[in-house]
Amino acid sequence: MSEFKDPYYGRPEISNSDLSELKRFWEPEVLRHDKEAAYRFGTLIDCMITEPEKINFFKFTCAGNQYTRDEFERAEEMKKAFYRVPFCKLLAQHSEFQKVSIRHGFMITFGGVRFRLNVRCKWDLFAMPKLGLSGDIKSTTAETQKQFEEACHYFEYFRQRAWYMDIEDVNNDMLIGISKKNYRVFQVPITRGDARYREGRAQYEDLSFKYAYMFGHLAA
Repeated sequence: MSEFKDPYYGRPEISNSDLSELKRFWEPEVLRHDKEAAYRFGTLIDCMITEPEKINFFKFTCAGNQYTRDEFERAEEMKKAFYRVPFCKLLAQHSEFQKVSIRHGFMITFGGVRFRLNVRCKWDLFAMPKLGLSGDIKSTTAETQKQFEEACHYFEYFRQRAWYMDIEDVNNDMLIGISKKNYRVFQVPITRGDARYREGRAQYEDLSFKYAYMFGHLAA
């Protein structure tokens, strides 16, 4: 029922969200609005499943953000859809919700340049070592598996997953999309070294280099 912001977001280490903020400088306004709307609703469904203590069901607020009754009702249906899938239910049962990972001196290489950053991430679902797997929950307007996979590229979800996987040395991760339209649940696996992982890693290395260059972190 807390209305306060999570202190995690005030930490000094660099997060994937910081890289996303940097990228927004080069994005058209319509694309920025698109992503902000998706992230806003995504926060609600994340909390419904992994941090219900942050929700005020009487005021329709979540983590200090105001929502509508319709948004709350839709998120409740999405939560039910998530738990109807045996894999999702199993992963949730064995996961540590919202685990925080901090890594100082994280080594990154881009274009032959090696540098270190202090980094952080916060997992929706962390089932290591019980299942050897981690996961992330996404709300989506997609109605098919193909559409959700296209959304993963559009929103650069693979960048987020590679960033998380490398911080904690995880080899297997699952993106779980829950449709806001037809309540279907989609699963997109990422394995260290596969095409999705490589795409995401290349994206975070590029943005990390720009971040390090702008803020003076290029000394290895």
